[in-house]
Amino acid sequence: MKYRQLIVLSLMLIAGDLCSGQTDKPAITEDFKPSTLNQPGQEYPQVNSQGYARFRIIAPEAQSVVVSLGLGGTRRGTPLTKAADTSWVGTTAGPMEEGFHYYHVTIDGGVFNDPGTLNFYGSTRWESGIEIPAHDQDFYALKDVPHGMVQQILFPSKSTNTSRRAFVYTPPGYNQDQSKRYPVLYLQHGWGEDETAWTNQGHANLIMDNLIAEGKIKPFIIVMTYGMTNDVKMGGIRNFDIKPFQTVLLDELIPYIDTNFRTLADQPHRAMAGLSMGGMETKTITLARPDVFSHYALLSGGIYAPEDIKDKSAVKLIFLSCGSFENPTGIMKATTALKDAGINSVSFISENTRHEFQTWRRSLYELAPLLFVR
Repeated sequence: MKYRQLIVLSLMLIAGDLCSGQTDKPAITEDFKPSTLNQPGQEYPQVNSQGYARFRIIAPEAQSVVVSLGLGGTRRGTPLTKAADTSWVGTTAGPMEEGFHYYHVTIDGGVFNDPGTLNFYGSTRWESGIEIPAHDQDFYALKDVPHGMVQQILFPSKSTNTSRRAFVYTPPGYNQDQSKRYPVLYLQHGWGEDETAWTNQGHANLIMDNLIAEGKIKPFIIVMTYGMTNDVKMGGIRNFDIKPFQTVLLDELIPYIDTNFRTLADQPHRAMAGLSMGGMETKTITLARPDVFSHYALLSGGIYAPEDIKDKSAVKLIFLSCGSFENPTGIMKATTALKDAGINSVSFISENTRHEFQTWRRSLYELAPLLFVR
């Protein structure tokens, strides 16, 4: 009898916990507004003040519609429900993390982009994008300050037998003072992205404009180019050979930039940084050619060890960063080891973010004031 009573009591407690969990869940606030990345005039997708996202897809003949959201390299599905007007509507099960997220829509097994929002190159394809307002979004906001210019260039590449594309950010005032020369940061994107990512998803130009307007950094040029020289399909990044890209960067792009822009064309005034795969490229190239770059930065892109640095006098800065849900312990340990070896090293951990652009936006914001000051 006592045994049965214990079972009943246990079941009651479990049921009570479940009910408590359901009632404790806060109600969704109905203050949804169109995402800032929507196509002109489009009402959906929407975001509310809690960070929930709501989607509406017009697919009257569909049997199933699911939105797949990219969260720091993972995917989370949000099934939509068919409404009375034959549209499909649904809200994420919980709040989204702050910042930018890729997503796509699966309709009856077919993968499509949401026509309501802008597209961004990521995951090796053009994907839809949604922005969840962040508590610290002011540092990459579009403000009434002097703005630099982002221009597309096409530079000749004999090694790949083509003209290749890069985007160049020049700071405010670049075209006014023709006598002034600038340091250069070569900034690389991640796997599955391209040379548009750092300005479209990362707002690198707005981060720079705001920092310059606030007097927090010395102006410099940023160059962003495609970090691959071939299409890698089978085997993914494991089959990527960095040597051809190293040739493009060192022997073709840098000389072109130094010839066509007013740069300080020497090692002390040249930096390289990259996120994720771009961090791998940065580490490989900076270690292979320490005579070219003096400032190194890996953003969710690994670490340097003291034994990697053969000439400490040639390195002015090593910057390591990641999201707090990535590998903060490894980053902190690596930075401490570099400092103990007498190498100027700085770490940054982005709170409550993963392998995603909010981590890298914050990382660039922290990195930029440290460049070219020594």
